Amino acid sequence: MTETLREGVTTGTCAAGAALASVMWQLQGACPDRVRIDTPAGRTLYLDICPLEPYTCGVIKDAGDDPDVTDGCMVTVYVEIGADEACGTEEIAFKAGEGVGTVTCAGLKLSVGEPAINPVPRQMISTAIAPLLKGRSACVTISIPGGETLAKKTFNERVGVMGGLSVLGTSGIVRPMSEEAVKESLVLEMNVRLCQGVDRIAFVLGVAGEKAVKQQFGGDICCIQISNYIGFMLDEAVKLGVCRVLVAGFAGKLVKVAADIMNTHSHVADGRRETLCTFAALAGASTQVVREIYDCKTVQGAIEIIDRNGLNEIWPRIAETAAQKCMLRTGNAVEVAMVLMDKDQRILGQSDNVNNVL
Repeated sequence: MTETLREGVTTGTCAAGAALASVMWQLQGACPDRVRIDTPAGRTLYLDICPLEPYTCGVIKDAGDDPDVTDGCMVTVYVEIGADEACGTEEIAFKAGEGVGTVTCAGLKLSVGEPAINPVPRQMISTAIAPLLKGRSACVTISIPGGETLAKKTFNERVGVMGGLSVLGTSGIVRPMSEEAVKESLVLEMNVRLCQGVDRIAFVLGVAGEKAVKQQFGGDICCIQISNYIGFMLDEAVKLGVCRVLVAGFAGKLVKVAADIMNTHSHVADGRRETLCTFAALAGASTQVVREIYDCKTVQGAIEIIDRNGLNEIWPRIAETAAQKCMLRTGNAVEVAMVLMDKDQRILGQSDNVNNVL
C-alpha cells in the first residue's frame, strides 16, 4: 500500500496569515494565536501565529512531505496601515524585506524592480486584510530570514530574481513531489532568456552538462538545465518561438533520444543498450561485439568496448539521428543540434548542424 504524502502550505499562504495577524494586532489590540485563511484551492487553513516585535507576525512554513528549501522557515510580515506616502499610490502595496528577492529581468509575472511576491499571494493577502482596513491603504513588508542564502539553492538567480526567495503559490497548498512545478520553472527560465534577446538555447541535463557545454562552446552560451524533460521542453520551445536549440550531455542519457525516447528518466524508458547495439550492428560490428555491448551494465563501459573495436563512427550517427528525432518532435519548427559526451565531458559525436545552431 502506497503511503499518502502529506501536503503543506505555500509561502504565499504563510504571508497571508502573518499579514492578517499583523493587521488584527494593530486594530484589535492583541496578536491572535491563530488565523483563518481561505486558499485558492478551496481549502480553509488555520495558521499558528508567532508574535515578534510590535505588529510584526510570523508563520512557520510547513511544506509537508515536499522537499522544499523553505520548509521550516519563518515568513514574517509587518503591515503599515495608512502609509500612502511610504508605499506609493496603491491601496495595498508590497515591499521585499530581508530574504525576499527583487525582480531584475523581464519575462516573469512581475515587472522589473518589483519585490518577488507573486500575483496570487498578493491577492490572498489583499483578500485577507482588506475587510479590516475598510478602504485605508497599507504597505505589506514580507521577510524570510535566511532567505538570501536559501535562494542560492533555487532557480531564482537563473530567472533574474536577486537577493532572496520568491513568495510563491498558486493554490495556497504545497502538493508533494510536484513535477509540474519543476516544469513550470524551466519554461519560466526559457521565457526570461527569450525576453533578454536570446535566440539560441542549449538544453543540458544538469550542472555538469552546463559546465561542459560552456567549456566546449564558450561561456556566453545560454544553458537551461532541463533534467529529463527533453520532449516537454522542445514542445515549449515551439510555443515560445525558439528558433534553434542545442541538446548536449552525457551519452548515457541522450542515446535514448535516437530511439525517440523524449523523457530520459530511467523509470520512463531505457533502451540504451538496444540503441547502441543497433548502431554498432549497422556499422558492421560482429555478433560477439554486439553481445558484449548488450551485456555491458553501463554506457561508459559500452563506450570503452566501442572504442576498443574501432566503432567510434557510430557516435556522430547516433547524434544525427537524435537531432532528427528532436526536430520531428517540433514539426521542424525548431532546428535542433545534438552533442554526445563521455563521463569526462569530451565530445564523442555531434550532429552536422551544430555550427549552424551555434
